[in-house]
This record gives sequence, C-alpha cells and structure tokens, in this order.
Amino acid sequence: MILVTTDRLSAFDRILATVPFKGQVLNQTSLWWFNKTKHIISNAVVSAPDPNVTIASKCKVFPVEFVVRGYVTGTTSTSLWTVYQKGIRNYCGNIFPDGLVKNQKLTENILTPTTKAADHDLPISGEEIVERGLMSREDFEYVREKALAIFSFGQEVAADHGLILVDTKYEFGKAPDGTILLIDEVHTPDSSRYWVQASYEERFKKGLEPENIDKEFLRLWFKENCDPYNDKELPQAPIDLVSELAKRYIILHDTITGENLQISDIKEGIHDRISRNVSDALQQLQR
Repeated sequence: MILVTTDRLSAFDRILATVPFKGQVLNQTSLWWFNKTKHIISNAVVSAPDPNVTIASKCKVFPVEFVVRGYVTGTTSTSLWTVYQKGIRNYCGNIFPDGLVKNQKLTENILTPTTKAADHDLPISGEEIVERGLMSREDFEYVREKALAIFSFGQEVAADHGLILVDTKYEFGKAPDGTILLIDEVHTPDSSRYWVQASYEERFKKGLEPENIDKEFLRLWFKENCDPYNDKELPQAPIDLVSELAKRYIILHDTITGENLQISDIKEGIHDRISRNVSDALQQLQR
C-alpha cells in the first residue's frame, strides 16, 4: 500500500488548514519512530521512496484506535479533560477520582480506545471491544500491552530530548500471515501531544497551559473563535499561526531525531516528484 502524507491539518473531524512541510515532518518522524520501536513490535513499513511517502504492507486493520494518555488534558470531545469536566469518572474502563485538574499527570499511563467511525470516533472500553467482536480477547490484550510499552518507551526518549510525550494514538493491523503489526503513524505532532519539560511544573502550578510543540494551540484558537464541531463554515486559520505551527513541527522532528529536516528542491513540483519516486520504487519491488 502506498501512503502519501499531505500538508492538510485536521482536528474536530474537520480540515482546519494546510501547513507547509507537515506531510514530510509526519512521514519522516514516523519512520524514525518505527525504526526505534522494532524491538517492541514489528511494523508494516516496506520502504520510504519519498519524503512524503511510505510503502507499507497491506494489513487487515483493527477498527480501534489505541489512545494512550499520561495526563489529564485535551480540547476535543473525546479528550480526557473534556469528559472529566462533564463529571464522568469511569471512562473507557478507567476509574478516576474527584479533584483532578487540567494538565495534571496521571498516577499511571492509561488506555482509552476509540472506535474508528466514519464521521466521529467514539470512546469504548476493552471489554466492549471484545464483546462487540471488534477484536478477540487475545489480540486485544496483546495490542494493549504493546501500545502501553511503545508509549512508555516514547516518554523515555522524549524526556531525553527535553520533552514530555503527553498522549498519543496508535493503530494496529494483521498481516496476511496473522502477525500483528504497528501501522499508520507513530508519535508525530499530529497523533500526539508534546510539552516542553523544563517549563511544565512551573506553568502547571500557575494554572497556565504548558508550552506545546504540536497542533494543540491551533485547536485552542478554533475553540475560542468558533464552534468547530457544529459551525457550517470555519474561519480561516491566521497565517501567522499556521507558520508558527510549521516551525514547531520542524523543531519537533529535529529535536526528537537529532537530524535537520532536509527540505526538497522546490524546482520540481511535489506531485511530479512523488510520482517519479514511487514509480522507481515500485519497479525496484517488482524485480
């Protein structure tokens, strides 16, 4: 399967903006993490013939997104802070005490799965996943263990680079031989929240939002300026915020990987470049 990562930015089940270099950052950040997590679980990556493209083994995807969280935070309808504010204390099979505050660290990392619905993801517990036949108990327990292990490893790596991996989502699928593989993307600024470690404690004590290196600040702007779930038309994202987001995405890539993002030659159109690189890669695979 040929996966092309674009510069479109989505949240609230809507496309919010187009962010320069976002596709390349996500693809190359994922590839770095796929390589670093192979000791935990195998993945579907076959090759990466272009900065925006990954060729992967086609899998039967589990219809569940495995969301792992280490903090009480978020702005979307399924985020932990949103549901906690509504008084929900049993969420996806996890029990929470009263008195938690936004951006507080949980006593342990938790799994809050969601279904992969066509229009809107819905929270679901592990028991419900098994009862509905979305996964066998054996497969669910295996993937649950791997998701928590990948997240714990990701937190360690992020901490080594001065960042906090706050939460993320993973997807898994079965290869034709029955092997369960990690697919889609890993620890990107689209699928994950990252905070700056050095300033977190002080800002948390003051009730301030953490410094983030992900799309959360753009999500917050839309929440403050419209109803992103229900408004028919959304305001255009300010160009300075889009530019800042592009900068943060590149900073995250460079910080985590220890490598500078290599910007492709803009003389060749991106469509032409991707088509040429993918064509060459397919010819190599067919030999």
